[in-house]
Amino acid sequence: VEGPVLLLAVPGSGKTTVLVTRLGYMLCCCGIAPDQILTMTYTRAAAGEMKQRFAALFGQDCPHPPEIRTINGVSSKIIAYYAQNCGKRPPFILAEDESALAKLVSDLYRDLCGEYPTQSVVKELRKNLELSYYTNPTIPGTYETPSNYLRMLPEELLGELDTGFEKFPELYREYGKALRDNEWMDYDDQMVYAKKILEFHEDVRTHFQNRFPYICVDESQDTSRIQHAIIRLLAGKSGNIFMVGDEDQSIYGFRAAYPDALMQ
Repeated sequence: VEGPVLLLAVPGSGKTTVLVTRLGYMLCCCGIAPDQILTMTYTRAAAGEMKQRFAALFGQDCPHPPEIRTINGVSSKIIAYYAQNCGKRPPFILAEDESALAKLVSDLYRDLCGEYPTQSVVKELRKNLELSYYTNPTIPGTYETPSNYLRMLPEELLGELDTGFEKFPELYREYGKALRDNEWMDYDDQMVYAKKILEFHEDVRTHFQNRFPYICVDESQDTSRIQHAIIRLLAGKSGNIFMVGDEDQSIYGFRAAYPDALMQ
């Protein structure tokens, strides 16, 4: 329970079962309070399944389960805490309207190229926008300028990405500007802002490190570079981190999963 643990095992071998059982052991046998444990996984569906498994195994003995969230869900908590306790303005709104985001990309494409894109082109551009991350100048103490995105690419490499669209760097920069002008953030911005808040605000970082001295991560082969960075910041004080995964099982390369991190 104390210190770092990495569990690597093949598909179907019971990795998540081990994690859930370990949570029950921490609560029922070690006397660790449920609100001191933060468990993260990649998707909402996986988080829901883990909650159901925990309730089935330990619901009677542990009626108050530990917090189980996606990394985006944790990022949302970090931003909300910062906005309430340190921020000078409300946080940006999470842009969840797919049609509004698609229209934004379509309008930006039309401005750059002088013609409307097809639906398939918009879909492809949105996929590349989600994956293409570069470094902007960072303003300490704010989260208005995204930086160090999922792949955490330097800006000069943005134009070298194989997106099939010559003006992609311009599109990307205009897309980021449009989000900020509308006071929106997408799911990737959400992680960027959370990371920068943890980096630049020691009081916020200390709050979450003290609140969750025990960190667990399921499906860690699907975790991206920036998600690893957030996890590292959260676990940086206690060092109590339990990661479960299979580096050969990653299926989210299109979402910048970085399974090599497990072996490093």
